[in-house]
Amino acid sequence: MKIVVLDGYTAVQNDLSWKEIEALGDVVVYDRTCPGETVDRCKDAEAVLTNKVIMSEDVICRLPGLKYIGVLATGYNVVDVEAAHKRGIVVTNIPAYSTQSVAQMVFAHILNAAMHVDHYAEENRKGRWARSEDFCWMDTPVMELCGKTLGIVGLGNIGSAVAGIAHAFGMKVVAQTSKAQEQLPVYINKVTMDQLFQCADVITLHCPLTDNTREMICAESIARMKKGVMVVNTGRGPLVNEHDMAAALKEGRVGAFCADVLTSEPPSADNPLFACPNAFITPHIAWASREARIRLIHIAADNLRAFISGVPTNMV
Repeated sequence: MKIVVLDGYTAVQNDLSWKEIEALGDVVVYDRTCPGETVDRCKDAEAVLTNKVIMSEDVICRLPGLKYIGVLATGYNVVDVEAAHKRGIVVTNIPAYSTQSVAQMVFAHILNAAMHVDHYAEENRKGRWARSEDFCWMDTPVMELCGKTLGIVGLGNIGSAVAGIAHAFGMKVVAQTSKAQEQLPVYINKVTMDQLFQCADVITLHCPLTDNTREMICAESIARMKKGVMVVNTGRGPLVNEHDMAAALKEGRVGAFCADVLTSEPPSADNPLFACPNAFITPHIAWASREARIRLIHIAADNLRAFISGVPTNMV
């Protein structure tokens, strides 16, 4: 079987390999693939693995030998699944491989914004504490999380893991979810989106990107939130209107915006959030712990192995 990996660098970086996939066929790995290169690189492939390279209907139609598309991520919006299914192509994804890593990043952001860890570490590199007349030095408030309300939008694997951590910190947890209250742990209260916006001190986004959720965080929804709210986005960049968020940060409507994803990736250098000192942006790395990437490659190999054996798993 000819197997092509279209954008393999982000998964293996410089510390992992594709040996599990290589054991399953004739494998060609590209670090990155530009849109115009996709068809030519896949023309002889029976199986294609992609993370962010788009497999559109046009691309799929031009690959008559293609039988399998493996998405190297949980979200599979990079594939026209309907077009693939029409041609009998199996599409799989990799669910839940990065749950703990992303939940950890959510709280890395929350704790940093609450305690200003990066700010004080940087000030100390400049010698500010060393010049203090007192045993401690502060120029900005720090916030205790215990007793604060965390609002979670979307209560899948990651949202549920975040809820558990919040509970351990003594936070009150509310969630907007399709699950019934009876299905939730006793420490999570189901609320409407409007109730969540009104009561949450911290809001964290873990819902899929759909027509209904696109730019769900915008000027209108921010106006319904507590003044000084902290908003965290490790879901999908377009869940947030970045221009509205930048304006809300500058006006003090939002106390901190923490994100690991942006609408365009890599972002434009003039993204308005980069000019906001209370915007904390990491470069889409919440998923990318070594442990999570090991799981990703292992599950990708299992998915492909199952397809070859005739009993595909994790199909979408």
